[in-house]
Amino acid sequence: MSRSVAGLPPRVEFSQVTVRAGSGPPLLQDFSLSVAAGTLHALVGRNGAGKTTLLRALLGEVEFTGSIRIDRQRGGSIGYVPQRLEFDRTLALTVGEFLAATRQRRPVCLGVSAAARARVAAVLASVGLADAGQRPIAALSGGELRRVLLAHALEPRPELLLLDEATEGLDRAALARFEELVKTARAAGTTILLVSHDAALVARLADAVTSLDGEGPAP
Repeated sequence: MSRSVAGLPPRVEFSQVTVRAGSGPPLLQDFSLSVAAGTLHALVGRNGAGKTTLLRALLGEVEFTGSIRIDRQRGGSIGYVPQRLEFDRTLALTVGEFLAATRQRRPVCLGVSAAARARVAAVLASVGLADAGQRPIAALSGGELRRVLLAHALEPRPELLLLDEATEGLDRAALARFEELVKTARAAGTTILLVSHDAALVARLADAVTSLDGEGPAP
């Protein structure tokens, strides 16, 4: 892989994590992993192996047994690009308003401040969507929505970044921009967990890879 993780302290530790859905078989069973600080760790494996479930457990969205420890600094945040974003597509919300909602104190229904507008313009430009601020978020293509979610997750720079199939639907230019943004975030100290089926992408970016197909971690 591209960089060594030897000697770096853990940022995230999963210990014997098990997630069950009702009385059926576990979605994830006795999973343990240590993710080194400031690295990009890829999670690979077949559909249904538990990759998304693991991220949701980390975020507290599903119940689990075992333990998950995140070594967070004061004020450190978690950025997240989900595999799918469910929202009301009849909602009259623009891309700019969506991004401004967490970048100003007052509700966006009362208007977007000049400071928030400048921040939104900058993050959209970073993902190649400088002209998308006034577009309805429901009108975005799948690839465009992923780019908006990536922009949202990266600003301000998170301490931990979770990317769940975040490149799905991206064209070649958008994929190249995604890779540069992720590399920049890692170089600045962000720890990244990447779920992907793209073996070439994983080979280019990952410092370490773990398969959830029962094959264990790869160096």
